[in-house]
Amino acid sequence: MGSSQPTKPANASGQSTSATSINSPQNRSCWARSSWSLALLAALGATAATVTWLKPVTHSSDYAVCSANRTIYTVDPGLPNVQCIVVHDTLISDIGDLEDITLRWRSEMPLAGVIHLPWPFDFLEPSLKVLNIQPNSIVVPGLTDAHAHMLHYGFKMNLNLEDCTSVDDVLNHLKAYVISHPDILGDPTRWIEGMGWDQNRWPGAQYPHADDFDREPLLRGRRISLARIDAHASWVSNRVLQLAAPLPENVDGGLIIRDKHGKPTGIFVDNAMDLVPSQSFSEARAIEYFTRAASDALAVGLTSVHDAFSVPEEIQFYKKLSETQKLPLRLYLMGNVNSEDYWGTQIPRLIQHGFGERLTVRSVKLFLDGALGSSGAALLEPYSDDPSTSGIMRVRPEVLAKLVRKFSTDGWQVNIHCIGDRANQVVLDIYEDILANASFCIDALRPRIEHAQILTLDDIKRTGKLGVIPSVQPTHATSDMWYAEDRLGPKRILGAYAYRALLNASPNRVLPLGSDFPVEGINPLLGFYAAVSRLSVKGDSPHGSGGWYPSERLTRAEALKGMTLDAAYASFSEDILGSLSIGKKADFVVLDRDIMTVPMDDILGAKVTATVIDGEVEYGNL
Repeated sequence: MGSSQPTKPANASGQSTSATSINSPQNRSCWARSSWSLALLAALGATAATVTWLKPVTHSSDYAVCSANRTIYTVDPGLPNVQCIVVHDTLISDIGDLEDITLRWRSEMPLAGVIHLPWPFDFLEPSLKVLNIQPNSIVVPGLTDAHAHMLHYGFKMNLNLEDCTSVDDVLNHLKAYVISHPDILGDPTRWIEGMGWDQNRWPGAQYPHADDFDREPLLRGRRISLARIDAHASWVSNRVLQLAAPLPENVDGGLIIRDKHGKPTGIFVDNAMDLVPSQSFSEARAIEYFTRAASDALAVGLTSVHDAFSVPEEIQFYKKLSETQKLPLRLYLMGNVNSEDYWGTQIPRLIQHGFGERLTVRSVKLFLDGALGSSGAALLEPYSDDPSTSGIMRVRPEVLAKLVRKFSTDGWQVNIHCIGDRANQVVLDIYEDILANASFCIDALRPRIEHAQILTLDDIKRTGKLGVIPSVQPTHATSDMWYAEDRLGPKRILGAYAYRALLNASPNRVLPLGSDFPVEGINPLLGFYAAVSRLSVKGDSPHGSGGWYPSERLTRAEALKGMTLDAAYASFSEDILGSLSIGKKADFVVLDRDIMTVPMDDILGAKVTATVIDGEVEYGNL
């Protein structure tokens, strides 16, 4: 991109003027008529100190970003595509065609209308800096991930096991990790913590065992704790089992996997994970993890993240950081304390806090069940591939109902993790009971169901009737599609990952989209592609190249709105974020291709060339 500067025509016909053409008969009169202009110009230069009122405004930081093809997608229904947006300080001050926005901008400058200079003195008038994007590029509002985990992302990237295809592959990764970290290699008491394994992708699809670590001499006797890809199960070493002893026989809302002799195998599911010892919170590690997560997020066009699990120590970390420097992107934190008693007084309420006003804490995250991949999703009927279980309810419904009512009364937005149809039904029952009280206003509460992954068809309709916001992650559909129907059967699957049905049921047509990173990839285009194609990144699905249950696809416009304006609504910020509208924050992203029109298989090839927050480039270049 480059600045668009006014060009000086050489003569009235627009032809280039040379030394010989100036002396030609047809140009002598023109030259004579303009000689007074040159004389005046010299006079102005000689007396510049006394005519400072004629100097142009040179210190304005205003600028316009323009697209000759009008591929600036505003997500503003009143004007969905424009040629230009104008940035003034941190806000969008104007949108429209270049000629119109330039005239409006000049009219608002000092002395506008008092004096208007003809060429060649028009250079003295204020000039709006114009940045033109490349012909194939587009501009979209800043992208939001409506459900993610910033510090967990940084944690996972420290030892990422996502690509491991077997237990042996995990052991090889761990061995290489230990060898590459001399501090851990020389100290067997140091913790080895990682994330990303998924037994469903391994031969046999069976849970691993603590004894597996002991097969590798370098790992034997070490403190190893590895979180499953969905963070709903942990695989630990025998040394950690020794540290955790004695273990209870049963855990409410959780599961300790045991062998046929009743001995723990090293797998802890959901609430049982609380029994696993771990390193205490460290500010040094937090800044390392956050720096990595923020850097990667900006590089893929994320300007806002809804962090879906922030404990008090983490909230305090973010608060302190925001008060000493401007956060690199906007954070909407969902507070969490592991307690069945009300804990709303243990976290601060922060609205657009800190330098740049980029930190908000006004919501809480509660949990009801586990995840489908670890068979912890709470179902109304037993699992189709394991009739011995119907999943896990991590908290009793009556306890959850009490918490939801208290948090709602105190003005907190309540966001509840629900995967299975039983969990979703219980939460809808709770919300329905609360909303029956006229003192509760749905628009003031904006309750959310995080994931809303498996619902009965009737409960899908009920989400819309109640006005509950389903916050969904399209890449969960394309990750789980290879085994989901085996777990759920042909009937229940019709209400699973049903994004089209959920959107159609919404009275405001609101469906915020997220990724749940680091469970899924951090690039929001992965979710965009999954939502509109229902295909894997390889272009396939259990139903072929047409997509997995393609009737549940979203349009590209709906998907873009889901990660911009809908996400803003779900965080009470639709008045300042979510669209490129006049008066809203100047958060936008430039992509090198038009994801709204390119062939489906070209979407994931798009690259971010600039990520802008508050009018300032945080990644790339304009």
